Amino acid sequence: MLFPTLTATEKRINLRRNLKSGNLLRFPGAISPLVAMQVEKMSFEGVYISGSVLANDLGYPDIGLTTLPEVAQRGRQIARVTALPSIIDADTGFGEPMNCTRTVQELIEMGLAGCHLEDQENPKRCGHLDNKAVVETSAMVKKVKAATLGKRLDNNFVLIARTDARAVEGLDKAIERAKAYVDAGADVIFPEAMESEKEFEAFRKAISVPLLANMTEFGKGKIYSQKELRDLGYNIVIYPVTTLRLAMKAIERGLTHIMQNGSQEGILDDMQHRKELYELTHYEEYSTFDQSIYNFKLS
Repeated sequence: MLFPTLTATEKRINLRRNLKSGNLLRFPGAISPLVAMQVEKMSFEGVYISGSVLANDLGYPDIGLTTLPEVAQRGRQIARVTALPSIIDADTGFGEPMNCTRTVQELIEMGLAGCHLEDQENPKRCGHLDNKAVVETSAMVKKVKAATLGKRLDNNFVLIARTDARAVEGLDKAIERAKAYVDAGADVIFPEAMESEKEFEAFRKAISVPLLANMTEFGKGKIYSQKELRDLGYNIVIYPVTTLRLAMKAIERGLTHIMQNGSQEGILDDMQHRKELYELTHYEEYSTFDQSIYNFKLS
Protein backbone atom coordinates (compact mmCIF):
# COMPACT_ATOMS: atom_id res chain seq x y z
CA MET A 1 0.00 0.00 0.00
CA LEU A 2 1.12 3.55 0.72
CA PHE A 3 3.85 2.51 3.09
CA PRO A 4 7.25 1.01 2.20
CA THR A 5 7.89 -2.51 3.48
CA LEU A 6 11.61 -1.76 3.85
CA THR A 7 13.45 1.41 4.79
CA ALA A 8 15.82 2.99 2.30
CA THR A 9 18.76 1.94 4.49
CA GLU A 10 17.56 -1.67 4.49
CA LYS A 11 17.38 -1.61 0.70
CA ARG A 12 20.95 -0.30 0.53
CA ILE A 13 22.18 -2.98 2.93
CA ASN A 14 20.44 -5.63 0.82
CA LEU A 15 22.11 -4.32 -2.33
CA ARG A 16 25.55 -4.41 -0.74
CA ARG A 17 24.97 -7.92 0.55
CA ASN A 18 23.71 -9.11 -2.83
CA LEU A 19 26.75 -7.62 -4.58
CA LYS A 20 28.87 -10.05 -2.56
CA SER A 21 26.69 -13.06 -3.39
CA GLY A 22 28.39 -13.95 -6.65
CA ASN A 23 25.04 -13.75 -8.44
CA LEU A 24 24.26 -11.46 -11.36
CA LEU A 25 21.81 -8.79 -10.19
CA ARG A 26 19.28 -7.83 -12.87
CA PHE A 27 18.08 -4.21 -12.89
CA PRO A 28 15.49 -3.43 -15.60
CA GLY A 29 14.87 0.24 -16.24
CA ALA A 30 11.64 1.58 -14.76
CA ILE A 31 10.06 4.42 -16.69
CA SER A 32 7.54 5.05 -13.90
CA PRO A 33 6.65 3.91 -10.38
CA LEU A 34 4.08 1.51 -11.86
CA VAL A 35 6.76 -0.16 -13.97
CA ALA A 36 8.96 -0.50 -10.86
CA MET A 37 6.10 -2.35 -9.18
CA GLN A 38 5.90 -4.70 -12.16
CA VAL A 39 9.67 -5.28 -12.02
CA GLU A 40 9.36 -6.30 -8.37
CA LYS A 41 6.34 -8.52 -9.07
CA MET A 42 8.39 -10.41 -11.66
CA SER A 43 11.17 -11.09 -9.11
CA PHE A 44 14.06 -9.09 -10.53
CA GLU A 45 16.75 -8.05 -8.08
CA GLY A 46 16.55 -4.29 -8.50
CA VAL A 47 15.25 -1.26 -10.37
CA TYR A 48 17.29 1.04 -12.61
CA ILE A 49 16.32 4.65 -13.32
CA SER A 50 17.85 5.87 -16.57
CA GLY A 51 18.85 9.47 -17.11
CA SER A 52 18.21 9.01 -20.80
CA VAL A 53 14.67 7.77 -20.16
CA LEU A 54 13.97 10.58 -17.72
CA ALA A 55 15.15 13.17 -20.24
CA ASN A 56 13.27 11.54 -23.11
CA ASP A 57 10.08 11.35 -21.04
CA LEU A 58 10.33 15.13 -20.62
CA GLY A 59 10.75 15.49 -24.36
CA TYR A 60 14.51 16.18 -24.28
CA PRO A 61 17.44 14.32 -25.85
CA ASP A 62 19.96 12.73 -23.47
CA ILE A 63 22.49 15.59 -23.46
CA GLY A 64 22.51 16.72 -19.83
CA LEU A 65 19.53 19.09 -19.87
CA THR A 66 17.81 17.64 -16.80
CA THR A 67 18.44 19.11 -13.35
CA LEU A 68 19.13 17.57 -9.96
CA PRO A 69 15.65 18.37 -8.56
CA GLU A 70 13.95 16.77 -11.58
CA VAL A 71 16.07 13.63 -11.36
CA ALA A 72 15.97 13.30 -7.58
CA GLN A 73 12.20 13.76 -7.34
CA ARG A 74 11.53 11.23 -10.08
CA GLY A 75 13.96 8.88 -8.37
CA ARG A 76 12.03 9.19 -5.12
CA GLN A 77 8.71 8.49 -6.83
CA ILE A 78 10.06 5.30 -8.36
CA ALA A 79 12.19 4.07 -5.44
CA ARG A 80 9.50 4.43 -2.78
CA VAL A 81 6.97 2.03 -4.36
CA THR A 82 9.19 -1.06 -4.25
CA ALA A 83 11.15 -3.06 -1.70
CA LEU A 84 13.85 -3.53 -4.33
CA PRO A 85 16.95 -1.31 -4.29
CA SER A 86 16.90 1.40 -6.96
CA ILE A 87 19.98 2.72 -8.76
CA ILE A 88 19.73 6.05 -10.57
CA ASP A 89 21.73 7.70 -13.31
CA ALA A 90 23.21 10.94 -11.97
CA ASP A 91 24.88 11.91 -15.26
CA THR A 92 28.00 14.01 -14.56
CA GLY A 93 26.90 14.88 -11.02
CA PHE A 94 25.07 18.10 -11.93
CA GLY A 95 28.11 20.33 -11.61
CA GLU A 96 31.54 20.48 -10.06
CA PRO A 97 32.83 18.32 -7.14
CA MET A 98 30.86 20.15 -4.47
CA ASN A 99 27.69 19.62 -6.53
CA CYS A 100 28.49 15.89 -6.61
CA THR A 101 28.55 15.84 -2.80
CA ARG A 102 25.13 17.48 -2.73
CA THR A 103 23.82 15.17 -5.46
CA VAL A 104 24.63 12.08 -3.41
CA GLN A 105 23.12 13.64 -0.29
CA GLU A 106 19.91 14.46 -2.16
CA LEU A 107 19.66 10.95 -3.62
CA ILE A 108 20.18 9.37 -0.22
CA GLU A 109 17.45 11.56 1.25
CA MET A 110 15.17 10.55 -1.64
CA GLY A 111 15.53 6.86 -0.85
CA LEU A 112 17.81 5.70 -3.66
CA ALA A 113 20.15 2.76 -3.02
CA GLY A 114 22.89 3.93 -5.37
CA CYS A 115 23.82 6.12 -8.31
CA HIS A 116 26.41 6.35 -11.04
CA LEU A 117 28.50 9.33 -12.07
CA GLU A 118 30.22 9.49 -15.45
CA ASP A 119 33.43 11.06 -16.70
CA GLN A 120 32.05 12.77 -19.80
CA GLU A 121 32.31 16.46 -20.49
CA ASN A 122 29.14 18.52 -20.67
CA PRO A 123 27.13 18.62 -22.83
CA LYS A 124 27.19 14.85 -22.42
CA ARG A 125 25.64 12.40 -24.82
CA CYS A 126 24.40 8.82 -24.89
CA GLY A 127 27.28 6.48 -24.11
CA HIS A 128 26.83 4.58 -27.36
CA LEU A 129 27.08 7.59 -29.67
CA ASP A 130 30.26 8.78 -31.36
CA ASN A 131 32.21 11.99 -30.68
CA LYS A 132 32.01 11.82 -26.90
CA ALA A 133 34.52 13.77 -24.84
CA VAL A 134 35.80 12.86 -21.38
CA VAL A 135 37.22 15.04 -18.63
CA GLU A 136 40.76 14.56 -17.34
CA THR A 137 41.13 11.59 -15.00
CA SER A 138 42.09 13.95 -12.17
CA ALA A 139 38.85 15.91 -12.59
CA MET A 140 36.73 12.77 -12.32
CA VAL A 141 38.75 11.57 -9.33
CA LYS A 142 37.87 14.81 -7.56
CA LYS A 143 34.19 14.23 -8.32
CA VAL A 144 34.30 10.66 -7.00
CA LYS A 145 36.06 11.78 -3.82
CA ALA A 146 33.50 14.53 -3.35
CA ALA A 147 30.64 12.11 -3.94
CA THR A 148 31.97 9.80 -1.23
CA LEU A 149 31.66 12.69 1.24
CA GLY A 150 27.93 12.74 0.51
CA LYS A 151 27.75 9.11 1.65
CA ARG A 152 28.26 10.19 5.24
CA LEU A 153 24.49 10.35 5.46
CA ASP A 154 24.47 6.58 4.83
CA ASN A 155 27.66 4.72 4.00
CA ASN A 156 25.56 1.85 2.65
CA PHE A 157 24.76 3.98 -0.42
CA VAL A 158 26.46 2.42 -3.45
CA LEU A 159 28.57 4.82 -5.53
CA ILE A 160 29.14 3.65 -9.10
CA ALA A 161 31.74 5.30 -11.33
CA ARG A 162 31.05 5.10 -15.05
CA THR A 163 33.82 5.61 -17.58
CA ASP A 164 33.14 6.47 -21.21
CA ALA A 165 36.85 6.47 -22.01
CA ARG A 166 36.86 3.22 -24.02
CA ALA A 167 35.50 4.98 -27.10
CA VAL A 168 37.70 8.06 -26.64
CA GLU A 169 41.07 6.87 -25.29
CA GLY A 170 40.99 3.11 -25.79
CA LEU A 171 40.60 0.13 -23.49
CA ASP A 172 43.86 0.38 -21.56
CA LYS A 173 43.26 4.02 -20.65
CA ALA A 174 39.70 3.22 -19.63
CA ILE A 175 40.98 0.54 -17.26
CA GLU A 176 43.56 2.96 -15.83
CA ARG A 177 40.78 5.44 -15.17
CA ALA A 178 38.62 2.79 -13.51
CA LYS A 179 41.45 1.88 -11.12
CA ALA A 180 41.84 5.54 -10.19
CA TYR A 181 38.11 5.82 -9.54
CA VAL A 182 38.20 2.79 -7.25
CA ASP A 183 41.09 4.34 -5.33
CA ALA A 184 39.01 7.51 -5.01
CA GLY A 185 36.14 5.62 -3.36
CA ALA A 186 33.93 4.10 -6.07
CA ASP A 187 32.14 0.95 -4.90
CA VAL A 188 31.32 -0.31 -8.41
CA ILE A 189 32.74 0.37 -11.88
CA PHE A 190 30.54 0.81 -14.96
CA PRO A 191 32.60 0.47 -18.17
CA GLU A 192 30.44 1.94 -20.91
CA ALA A 193 30.25 0.85 -24.57
CA MET A 194 32.45 -2.25 -24.44
CA GLU A 195 32.73 -3.69 -27.94
CA SER A 196 33.72 -7.34 -27.39
CA GLU A 197 33.76 -10.16 -24.89
CA LYS A 198 37.53 -9.75 -24.57
CA GLU A 199 37.01 -6.20 -23.39
CA PHE A 200 34.53 -7.29 -20.74
CA GLU A 201 37.07 -9.94 -19.66
CA ALA A 202 39.89 -7.40 -19.51
CA PHE A 203 37.92 -5.17 -17.15
CA ARG A 204 37.04 -8.10 -14.91
CA LYS A 205 40.67 -9.19 -14.75
CA ALA A 206 41.92 -5.69 -13.92
CA ILE A 207 39.27 -4.38 -11.51
CA SER A 208 38.74 -5.78 -8.02
CA VAL A 209 35.35 -4.21 -7.18
CA PRO A 210 31.96 -5.24 -8.61
CA LEU A 211 31.29 -4.43 -12.27
CA LEU A 212 28.12 -3.23 -13.99
CA ALA A 213 27.23 -4.19 -17.57
CA ASN A 214 24.94 -2.05 -19.69
CA MET A 215 22.80 -4.17 -22.01
CA THR A 216 21.14 -1.39 -23.94
CA GLU A 217 19.64 -2.10 -27.34
CA PHE A 218 21.05 -0.79 -30.63
CA GLY A 219 24.39 0.05 -29.00
CA LYS A 220 28.08 -0.44 -29.77
CA GLY A 221 28.34 -4.09 -28.78
CA LYS A 222 26.23 -7.20 -28.89
CA ILE A 223 23.62 -8.03 -26.28
CA TYR A 224 24.98 -10.66 -23.90
CA SER A 225 22.78 -13.16 -22.08
CA GLN A 226 22.58 -13.30 -18.32
CA LYS A 227 24.57 -16.56 -18.37
CA GLU A 228 27.31 -14.97 -20.47
CA LEU A 229 27.58 -11.99 -18.14
CA ARG A 230 27.58 -14.26 -15.11
CA ASP A 231 30.38 -16.33 -16.63
CA LEU A 232 32.32 -13.13 -17.36
CA GLY A 233 32.14 -12.30 -13.65
CA TYR A 234 29.89 -9.26 -13.83
CA ASN A 235 27.77 -8.37 -10.82
CA ILE A 236 24.99 -6.09 -12.13
CA VAL A 237 23.28 -5.84 -15.50
CA ILE A 238 21.03 -2.94 -16.40
CA TYR A 239 18.43 -2.79 -19.18
CA PRO A 240 18.07 0.99 -19.12
CA VAL A 241 15.74 1.87 -21.99
CA THR A 242 14.07 -1.48 -22.66
CA THR A 243 10.71 -0.76 -21.03
CA LEU A 244 10.49 2.67 -22.68
CA ARG A 245 11.17 1.20 -26.11
CA LEU A 246 8.63 -1.58 -25.55
CA ALA A 247 6.02 0.88 -24.35
CA MET A 248 6.55 3.43 -27.12
CA LYS A 249 6.36 0.80 -29.88
CA ALA A 250 3.19 -0.67 -28.35
CA ILE A 251 1.67 2.82 -28.08
CA GLU A 252 2.56 3.57 -31.70
CA ARG A 253 0.98 0.32 -32.89
CA GLY A 254 -2.13 0.87 -30.81
CA LEU A 255 -2.68 4.42 -31.99
CA THR A 256 -2.10 3.33 -35.58
CA HIS A 257 -4.77 0.65 -35.16
CA ILE A 258 -7.27 3.20 -33.81
CA MET A 259 -6.47 5.60 -36.64
CA GLN A 260 -6.94 2.90 -39.27
CA ASN A 261 -9.87 0.98 -37.77
CA GLY A 262 -11.82 3.59 -35.86
CA SER A 263 -11.70 1.93 -32.43
CA GLN A 264 -9.51 -0.10 -30.10
CA GLU A 265 -11.79 -3.14 -30.26
CA GLY A 266 -9.28 -5.27 -32.17
CA ILE A 267 -6.33 -4.73 -29.83
CA LEU A 268 -7.83 -5.46 -26.41
CA ASP A 269 -5.73 -8.62 -26.11
CA ASP A 270 -2.60 -6.47 -26.40
CA MET A 271 -3.58 -4.46 -23.32
CA GLN A 272 -3.07 -5.02 -19.63
CA HIS A 273 -6.53 -5.82 -18.29
CA ARG A 274 -8.17 -3.53 -15.75
CA LYS A 275 -8.10 -6.42 -13.25
CA GLU A 276 -4.33 -6.86 -13.66
CA LEU A 277 -3.77 -3.14 -13.11
CA TYR A 278 -5.91 -3.22 -9.97
CA GLU A 279 -3.92 -6.17 -8.66
CA LEU A 280 -0.62 -4.43 -9.31
CA THR A 281 -1.75 -1.27 -7.50
CA HIS A 282 -3.27 -3.23 -4.55
CA TYR A 283 -6.72 -1.79 -5.16
CA GLU A 284 -8.45 -4.24 -2.79
CA GLU A 285 -6.00 -3.52 0.03
CA TYR A 286 -6.79 0.18 -0.20
CA SER A 287 -10.49 -0.60 -0.17
CA THR A 288 -10.10 -2.81 2.93
CA PHE A 289 -8.03 -0.15 4.65
CA ASP A 290 -10.64 2.48 3.84
CA GLN A 291 -13.44 0.31 5.28
CA SER A 292 -11.43 -0.40 8.46
CA ILE A 293 -11.11 3.35 9.14
CA TYR A 294 -14.63 4.41 8.21
CA ASN A 295 -16.46 1.67 10.11
CA PHE A 296 -18.32 3.83 12.64
CA LYS A 297 -22.05 4.56 12.77
CA LEU A 298 -23.69 7.84 13.66
CA SER A 299 -26.18 7.55 16.49
